Amino acid sequence: MDSALQSINYNFDVEIDRTNSSSNKWDKYRDQDILPMWVADCDFKSPPSVMKALHERIAHGVFGYTHASERLTNLFIARMADKYNWHVEPEWVVYLPGSVCGLNLAARALTESGQTIISPSPVYPPLISSAKFANKPLIKAPVVLKNGRWLPDHETAGKLLTNQSGLLLVCNPLNPGGTVYRREELEATLSFVEKYNLFVCSDEIHCDLILDKHLTHIPFASLNKSAAERCITLMSPSKTFNIAGLGVSVAIIPNNELRQRFIKVKRGIVPNVNVLAFTAAEAAYAYGEGWLQAQVRYLANHRDLLKEEINALPGTTLEHIEATYLAWIDCSELPVNNPHQFFEQSGVGLSPGIDFGNRAFVRLNFGCTRKTLEYALNRMKHAVFAL
Repeated sequence: MDSALQSINYNFDVEIDRTNSSSNKWDKYRDQDILPMWVADCDFKSPPSVMKALHERIAHGVFGYTHASERLTNLFIARMADKYNWHVEPEWVVYLPGSVCGLNLAARALTESGQTIISPSPVYPPLISSAKFANKPLIKAPVVLKNGRWLPDHETAGKLLTNQSGLLLVCNPLNPGGTVYRREELEATLSFVEKYNLFVCSDEIHCDLILDKHLTHIPFASLNKSAAERCITLMSPSKTFNIAGLGVSVAIIPNNELRQRFIKVKRGIVPNVNVLAFTAAEAAYAYGEGWLQAQVRYLANHRDLLKEEINALPGTTLEHIEATYLAWIDCSELPVNNPHQFFEQSGVGLSPGIDFGNRAFVRLNFGCTRKTLEYALNRMKHAVFAL
């Protein structure tokens, strides 16, 4: 692999035509004049190191059953130590073909018959649906706005719990909302789960997309031994390096008993990660950091533009986004019954807030070129001012 790839001047303004590429994001509005700003994948080319590694692996010509290389696991472990001061043992790592299946496996592995799953709300829909698929009751624990940040309301959540509660789902950074939880906030969550004797599944797949330089992601399981022993952590290079379609994620499970339960539920149902996904992940972790930092700077500039423009519109509000490329826009003051439908009819395809738990909101994916973002904002402004 050419180390010079790390010093390339990356240009995220290049428009990549994703039509006719079997893209879920772009095919949703095929043959319609609607900009797709919904599902969470970016319109950027993946790091050159990833594409180079894939070309080389394809040239080999044989694509049999595979497993993760020792180098990939070592790269991941080193990344956890360097970025998060978290010491991860190799045996804690379980590879998955996606983080959503990890949520559903955790919901099954960490709850027993009659036990409840507690999910933040609003939140990314697969957290909510994991209880349904596991045939477990769901408690929606409110996420509330405090001093411009979306935070869990543990006091209210505690009143909702039953003696049969079993699993708390955590999303850090929060999707949607973009909150990066501080240590004291995570410690408050740990106190909550210790009080009610809960296991934790912490979805941390956006942890590399921190837009504010002064903030650092803290894995829940890294707090102390109590947190580690009750937690399954989900991470992935998919959002970080825009390789979601290749399908590779990681479950980190320090507790051996929980890990064996997780693996048992997975066996025979969830397929292994494929060879090209492993190849991409290894190249991304080995050589993609320069690309990642350039992407984060680009997205932070998008975030700043969005915050300014959305808050200048009558009837819409956007709180500060600390992480992710997903804007959670409050449309409760807009004189429309369905903000998602309103903007869609105006040529901007957003994610409906009802899918996350609040129909007064929409989620906007700003993982796109500046030109596309400005085009979408102009359409939104035109629609609002025409009311």
